[in-house]
Amino acid sequence: MMMTPSPVQLTAFGEFMMRLHSAGSQRFLQTQEYKAYYAGAEANACVLLSRLGVTTRYVTRVPQNDLALAGLQQLQSHGVATDHVVYGGDKLGLYFTEPGNHIRPTRVIYDRAGSSYAALQPGMIDWKKSLHDSKYFHWSGVAPAVSQSAADVCAEALAVAKQHGVIISADFNYRSTLWKYGKKAADIMPALLQPSEVVVADLDSAAVYYGIDTDAHASLEDRFKQCSEALQKQLPDMKTLGMSFRKTDGPVHIYSSALMHNRQYYFSTAYRLPFITDQIGTGDAFTAGILYGLMNGLEPQDIIEFATACGALKQSIHGDWAIISKPEVEQFIQTGSSGRIIR
Repeated sequence: MMMTPSPVQLTAFGEFMMRLHSAGSQRFLQTQEYKAYYAGAEANACVLLSRLGVTTRYVTRVPQNDLALAGLQQLQSHGVATDHVVYGGDKLGLYFTEPGNHIRPTRVIYDRAGSSYAALQPGMIDWKKSLHDSKYFHWSGVAPAVSQSAADVCAEALAVAKQHGVIISADFNYRSTLWKYGKKAADIMPALLQPSEVVVADLDSAAVYYGIDTDAHASLEDRFKQCSEALQKQLPDMKTLGMSFRKTDGPVHIYSSALMHNRQYYFSTAYRLPFITDQIGTGDAFTAGILYGLMNGLEPQDIIEFATACGALKQSIHGDWAIISKPEVEQFIQTGSSGRIIR
C-alpha cells in the first residue's frame, strides 16, 4: 500500500553553500586549516523548523558533485526534503569566516560568483510542482543578491506562490558585499517583498530598501514601532513583522526582539549572554522560531519568546544550523542561560 506524502508546511528557496571557518579562532592571515560547515539562510531556517517537527522542503540549484551531495545528505539527516533540488553548473557557492571576539568583529569573505545557483535561470525550476501542497514559501534578501537571473527566479517563485494562495515569508537579510551585478538592493527588493505576509527585518535593511529612518535617540521598542508603521505602508499584505536586537554591556551580549502581529506590538525577554560561540545563523533561527509559532497557533507573546530563545540558543552552537530541540527551547525560556551539567 502506497503512503500519501504529507503536505509540506514550508518550502524555502535560496543558495546552498559551504562555509569554511578559520580554525582555532585564528585570522585569515594566520590559519592553516578551515572547518567546513554547510549553510544558506533559507536552509538554516529549514533545519531548525524540521527539528521542531515542521515538514520542510528546500529548493536550490547545486552542481552534481560529492561536495553538494554531502551537504544535501546533512540537510536530509535533519528532516529537510531535498527532492526538488535541481542540478547543474560546476561550482557550489562558498564563503569564508574569520571568528571575532569581544574586541574585533567576525569577518566574512564570499566566493559565490559563477556558482550553480548564481547561474540559475527562469524555467529551470517547476514552481507549480515545488510549491504543491505548501502552506508557506520562505526566501530572503540573499536569494536575489547574487545575480539578475537569480532575482528573476525569485520573482517567478513569488508569482506562483501568490497565485496558489501560499503564505509568503521573507527575511530582509541585506548583505552589502553581494550586490555586484549592476543593480542596487533598493532597485530589486521592494517589488519582490510586495506580497509578503510574514517579514523579518532589521532597522538597517529597512533603511536600505525603503529609505525608512527611525529616531536614533529613541528606545529600540520605539524605533521598532516607527519602522513597523512605515513598513506597513510599503507592504500592505504584511501581517507579522519580527526584529531582533543585539547590544553589548561590557563583555556581555544582550539579545532581545520585537513582534508586530495584526497591528499589535509585543516585546521579548532580554537575555544576557555571557559567551558567544557563533553568531552566524542567529537571525535564521529567530525567523524559524517565528514561523514555528505562527504555524502552531501560539499566542503572539509566546511566539516572540519562542523565537528569541531559538536565536539565543543558536549563538551557543558552532556552524550555521541551530541544532536544538523543542524541549531545549522551552527549558531556555524557563531558566535562561545555564552552565549546569545535565546527566
